[in-house]
Amino acid sequence: MVVIYQTRKGQVSSGEAIGILLLDSAVPFIPGDVANATTYSFPVRFKKVEGFSVARAIAGDPSIYEELRETAKELVQQGVRAVTGDCGFMALHQQQLARELDVPVFLSSLLQIPFILSVIGEGRKVGILTADGNGLNDTILKSVGTLESSRLVIEGLEKCPNFYSFAIAESGFLDSGAVETEVVSAGRHIAAENPDVAALLLECSLLPPYAKALQEAVNIPVFDYITMINFVFSAVVGKRYTGFV
Repeated sequence: MVVIYQTRKGQVSSGEAIGILLLDSAVPFIPGDVANATTYSFPVRFKKVEGFSVARAIAGDPSIYEELRETAKELVQQGVRAVTGDCGFMALHQQQLARELDVPVFLSSLLQIPFILSVIGEGRKVGILTADGNGLNDTILKSVGTLESSRLVIEGLEKCPNFYSFAIAESGFLDSGAVETEVVSAGRHIAAENPDVAALLLECSLLPPYAKALQEAVNIPVFDYITMINFVFSAVVGKRYTGFV
């Protein structure tokens, strides 16, 4: 079989199906983090959105959109098949960017909310651990198609000293064991206070490294950025099946 390949003008490498828009931040990105390449079983391409700070993301600053769009277009020009982000609060720009790009856009882990609500069944709720409980407002939720906020239990980590220090204050230092303890404690609190919570969702891209410990602690499904990215990758890069019957 002869296969004909064609590249895009200016494309300098190939094989990176998922493009990831990064905040302009300085924190340790450990394995499991969205911004750590070893998290994935496939190649990804990263690109920082200049000036898109953590503070601007949480505040829902719309003025960053042009820089976000142009950076996303650069990823597409370099051959990615889908574009995601590394902050759940990028959801503010989800609908507009999806309209303007020719590839699938899934900026926020929060896009999984409608799916999770469907699979856990009517009458049950989703608990959300977020970097900032005050920032996760109705505007953000509506931007990801969530109209059932009554079925959400939201808990912010902004008052957790170890998480706040490395993730929000950007101290440059991460005690991953201490942060894991805070994340697990927050998840247990949600589960204990809300027995109708049937799944947890981690909004922040820094939290997937702690998803396994959290799942073991609460014994319910835990969704995060990586569950979403792996799902979309499987849709844009299909596999051929081999075996026998």
